[in-house]
Amino acid sequence: MDTYALKAVTDLPAPFRSAFSFRYFNSLQSECFPTCYLFDVNMVISAPTGSGKTVLFELCIMRLLSKSINGDGKFTNLKGTLKTIYIAPSKALVQEKLRDWTQKLGPLGIHCLELTGDNEYYSIKNIQDADIILTTPEKFDAVTRYRIKDGGLSFFSDIALVLIDEVHLLNDPRGAALEAIVSRIKMIARSPEMKSSSLSLIRFLAVSATIPNINDLAEWLMVPTQGIKRFGEEMRPVKLTTKVFGYAAAKNDFLFEKRLQNYIYDLLMQFSGGKSALIFCSTRKGAQEAAQRLSQIAMTFGHSSPFIKSREQQERLREASLSCSDKQMQSYILYGVGYHNGGLSLKDRNLIEGLFLNGDLQILCTTNTLAHGINLPAHTVVIKSTQYLYVLYLFLSISFKPIIGIKGERQFIQIFLMCGRAGRPPFDDTGMVIIMTRKETVHLYENLLNGCEMVESQLLPCMTEHLTAEIVQSTVSDITRAIEWMKCSYLYVRMKKNPQNYSISKGLTGNQIERHLQDICVQKVNELSQYQMVWTDEDGFLLKPLEPGRLMTKYYLKFDTMKHIIQAPANCTIEDALHIICRAEEISWIQLRRNEKKLLNDINNEKDGRLRFHILDDKGKRKKRIQTREEKIFILVNDCLTGDPLVRDLSMSQDMNSICSNGSRIAKCMKEYFIYKKSYRGALNSTLLAKCLHQKLWDDSPYLLKQLPGVGMVTAKALHSMGVMSFDTLLEADSRKIELVTGRKYPFGNHIKDSLLSLPPKIEMVLEETEGQRMGKSKLLITLTRLSQPVQSNKRHYADMIVGVEDDNLILFYEKIRLEDFSSPYCATVLYSSPRQGKLTIKADLIHEEFIGIDLHQKVIITPPLDIKLTNKHRPKDLTPFYPKDVHTLEDDDDHASAASNKLIENSISMPSFKLIDEDTEDDMLVDETEIDDCKIITERTVFDHIRTKAKSLPVLPISSDTPSPSLEAFTLIRKRTRERHHELDNDIEVSGLQKGSKISRNSQYFELTEPQQDVNFNFSPDNLFDLFKDTDFWNVEDKRATEHQNIESGALAPQETSLQNDEVPGTCVSMKKDEIQLPVISGQSDAIKLLSPSLGERQLCSLAIPGEAKRHNSSLGFQSIFSFLGGVGRRSRWENSLLSRFYAATVSQIALVDRPPTPGLFGLEEVGPLRGSQR
Repeated sequence: MDTYALKAVTDLPAPFRSAFSFRYFNSLQSECFPTCYLFDVNMVISAPTGSGKTVLFELCIMRLLSKSINGDGKFTNLKGTLKTIYIAPSKALVQEKLRDWTQKLGPLGIHCLELTGDNEYYSIKNIQDADIILTTPEKFDAVTRYRIKDGGLSFFSDIALVLIDEVHLLNDPRGAALEAIVSRIKMIARSPEMKSSSLSLIRFLAVSATIPNINDLAEWLMVPTQGIKRFGEEMRPVKLTTKVFGYAAAKNDFLFEKRLQNYIYDLLMQFSGGKSALIFCSTRKGAQEAAQRLSQIAMTFGHSSPFIKSREQQERLREASLSCSDKQMQSYILYGVGYHNGGLSLKDRNLIEGLFLNGDLQILCTTNTLAHGINLPAHTVVIKSTQYLYVLYLFLSISFKPIIGIKGERQFIQIFLMCGRAGRPPFDDTGMVIIMTRKETVHLYENLLNGCEMVESQLLPCMTEHLTAEIVQSTVSDITRAIEWMKCSYLYVRMKKNPQNYSISKGLTGNQIERHLQDICVQKVNELSQYQMVWTDEDGFLLKPLEPGRLMTKYYLKFDTMKHIIQAPANCTIEDALHIICRAEEISWIQLRRNEKKLLNDINNEKDGRLRFHILDDKGKRKKRIQTREEKIFILVNDCLTGDPLVRDLSMSQDMNSICSNGSRIAKCMKEYFIYKKSYRGALNSTLLAKCLHQKLWDDSPYLLKQLPGVGMVTAKALHSMGVMSFDTLLEADSRKIELVTGRKYPFGNHIKDSLLSLPPKIEMVLEETEGQRMGKSKLLITLTRLSQPVQSNKRHYADMIVGVEDDNLILFYEKIRLEDFSSPYCATVLYSSPRQGKLTIKADLIHEEFIGIDLHQKVIITPPLDIKLTNKHRPKDLTPFYPKDVHTLEDDDDHASAASNKLIENSISMPSFKLIDEDTEDDMLVDETEIDDCKIITERTVFDHIRTKAKSLPVLPISSDTPSPSLEAFTLIRKRTRERHHELDNDIEVSGLQKGSKISRNSQYFELTEPQQDVNFNFSPDNLFDLFKDTDFWNVEDKRATEHQNIESGALAPQETSLQNDEVPGTCVSMKKDEIQLPVISGQSDAIKLLSPSLGERQLCSLAIPGEAKRHNSSLGFQSIFSFLGGVGRRSRWENSLLSRFYAATVSQIALVDRPPTPGLFGLEEVGPLRGSQR
């Protein structure tokens, strides 16, 4: 393209021109201008580093913002309605773009938000109000894994543009997260719910370095032909020369890197031309040793150092060395050499960066931190050793097996970023890249730098975790959706193009590859189902998340790590939890190095008792030799938690920090898992361990004051020497004495006492027994009282309140509390089963989430009541029955339904006052069975959930397809109240709704109940159903024409009668259509009766999926009506319970009741159960 075709900034609308500091776009930008700004098509652009790709992002943003320009040419921003998502591979790149775009677009009212691990202070409202969200793949994945109600996907409908920087990151192990989130966006954008939102028309723009298979990326992102742009090295403003040198391998990696240090100086003298050079090393220690070696060589030249050009430069370096706090760095700076890594203090880092930018420091040895974001370009870039420690994967069939801790080649994205530092426009017109590697890997980097390295998918090795995340979000709800999600991935594109790379035979057809994809999906689902992370139906089709799967997704854990947590013992100790963390996949990259073994052995065999836990051999004695990485991690974390670790090595300290940060996250997941399993000890120990790892202190450490801001180990030890070891003693200590003991100047004592304001408010907890019972259980009362006023701060302090039975390892109560906000005093009631023998120890713990040393613990010991017998032989056999006030009559009169429904609606919100759980016997009241108790208050929903659970074991009766439609005339059982109790067993029951002397209508049969004395075949029909119950000894129902006295229990019947129509709200009555009882011939035993009602409906207790009109009719057997009807069970006489048991069997379809002598709790929770399969 010639210069006359360059696009001018004036081609943009006036409000956008100020965002650009130049007048004309360069050749690459001008060629892409029409597609970026004038159209909304998806784009993939491949161009070398430094060619101006960032401006293309800005042009696409301007295209989106141009929709808010009105007819007068004025721009009006509609906050948060059209969102742009910028995804970059590193936090440094994100922060660089954040600063740039905030400055350029801020005047337009555009709000930019950073979503990275460095910015945890954001809310869902911040995300919803943001116009541009800048993030890394892992952070965006973590944020959007939350459910919609938690804000995870609430902003998705506003996403209109996705910008992907360095899309060749897909070829990196970290690329799986990028692939997963883009596939998630594509999947949700296709859903019908998003049809009218911005997401349905989402636009993708992806840029990368030079790659050969850009068309595969275009296929994945649905890019049309005009959106694919390729540019070569001719577009680079500074021409780049690359050299790859191969060296013979040594006995080990350590010796190989040592050897490479001897070649660096010669390479610099040959290719750098006396200009600035960056030397990238694999480790911090390697960077320090390289700087030491180069300074030693420069020292041999005396005052004529090859890295110092003038006397003025030497003077500036001498002054700078005096202000450097690192002693080793001081000597290196004098010879024009320095090193840079994350372990330096902020002051020293700023000093070194300034010297290098000014040109005073010519050689800078660094780790890969300078490759990400910090803009320190140099003429020459040297990559010393391409070996890097990370996880490799081995293909096994259709699965991947991780080979943990293999030191392999650097990630290609790192190589690209390092190369991008070569060349400094406008100071240089050329740049030089030197790669030092092994002889056998030279071709890899030559292909990479020449753009011949294919970009492959890395999703398959971690598909289990990402598939679980989609199931948890309900993006994937069945196997079909799971396969559709996989087809949205880059994996599907490359699997068709290069099947051998994914363990698929060459030459398979498209259909065969899809079947293989389905096999992979089914295998992953089966693994998740095996470990109870997802639920599948009997056919393995439907997919629903379970709590372990939700926790794995929430805490971003690996599948193997979650398996270790699930397999943990219920009474998990802190030592058990530490061993689980040591085996975690998240820190599997940590390796045991040969030069570390002596120190680790010495720490493990110390005799002063510093460590809480040690590595033991098979005989229970301390191991003399540490042999595995898990043992190394275990020793490191124990040494760290002492508060004063012996480990000083830079590399091991870095390992220690990673163990604590990842371990704290894993321990939090363990805490929630054990709470879900109601394991008291496991939850308590995991909670303590999580915050100990966060603070790097044990909970009984003498250096608790180290948690305060501004207090290090030296100060904590000094305070310990004067007897100040807790927050309370620090509060009472004299400020001047603190300054004297610590050797600090005024007003340090005041400042350290002011730091106590960062603590949460002081809380008092009281645990006590209370009188009375609820649902047959005793009660405990927990009272929390805030003793100090919270400090006004944005920081939130949380605590976990756990109440449990120590002996049974059972959680009775759990709640997470925000300490600044709860209403003081706060009271909570805990239910428990009183022991029949022995003692019961109940503990309450208030565990602060962040700080150690301020937790609260209370316990109460429960003894058996004095009036409770200890054995069954002392139990009285005959108990005096308690007769209810309620009496039920049978009626077939619909005239009362209208009046009843009004009262019914008023009463339907409350539960009937009867015990939902049977009275405990001496056998089942033992403490070891308290695990079946639930500390929650039982509601209608929990009761019916229990009914659903129990009914799974009940048989399902078939129903014929020619079942007639249910009758609209209801056979109704209504409640009437009497004024007094009655103790007789032979009372009459009135069948209301008939006038004296009238005939019984077809739908108002009188019937009698009886017990069949032998096995018979029952042929049920609407007219002969109740002939089954003739000649009963328990209840005699007489014709009203023959017996006129129908007063019951010598009391007047309630004047108001109620019934319920089929289409009304279910309430305090039970009704059943007589004509509905259409059943096939059933072979029944004398001790069991099975009856079936074909009436269907969402309010029916049990139902069948049958075709026809019957599906449209709702049974008026409602939730509350069952419980109102059963309200007096357990207090009724034997004949009443017998009648109720039979009527219940006749009413509730598919439920078989054994005809046995009625016992208290006949209709208790253990008698009924849930709906199964299609019955829901």
